[in-house]
Amino acid sequence: MSVRGAVRVERVVTSGTFSLDGETFGVDNNVWLIGDDEEVLVVDAAHDAAAIHRAVAGRRVTAVVCTHAHDDHIDAAPALSALTGAPVLLHPDDTELWSLTHSDRAPDGELADGRTLTVAGIDLRVLHTPGHTWGSCCLHAPSLGTVFTGDTLFHGGPGATGRSYSDRPAIEASLRARLLTLPGTTVVHTGHGQDTTIAAERPNVPAA
Repeated sequence: MSVRGAVRVERVVTSGTFSLDGETFGVDNNVWLIGDDEEVLVVDAAHDAAAIHRAVAGRRVTAVVCTHAHDDHIDAAPALSALTGAPVLLHPDDTELWSLTHSDRAPDGELADGRTLTVAGIDLRVLHTPGHTWGSCCLHAPSLGTVFTGDTLFHGGPGATGRSYSDRPAIEASLRARLLTLPGTTVVHTGHGQDTTIAAERPNVPAA
């Protein structure tokens, strides 16, 4: 009988560009792998499918989850899906944004608020957190004491809302209702930059 390794979170940093509203910027993205020695779930397949595939290291990929559909978070998703056979999951409110990058290939399934995704015996609960984009979602893993926030919450506060498909009051409402209510010790794994905690970010989100 094989013995599975401990569940762990792995970070792969990939580099590329983000383009929207006629502007393009260089960016480094955090790609998150959650799983054990046998299977993993990938959060935000950014820029480099081959690099992510190398980090998977032969494990079964249960899903490629897109926290939102900005091109820097989804540009490698179809290629990674082709390499691994894993379905690409996205909230339907970001379908139009997705089509700006992948007009000929739709996601394979939908994220929905409250949906539970299971990998390596642990549950990740989908939290729909509109604001950075209308379909932005976070993944809360209570058993790991972590939440994967994409670009909804960073070290320093809310994600950006100055472009199309975004709204500042909406992201602040989402943060107050869905994320700041999590235990303060919850580690926040972000889409860019360093980790933080829910307690550290509470002062950085305006009150209603």
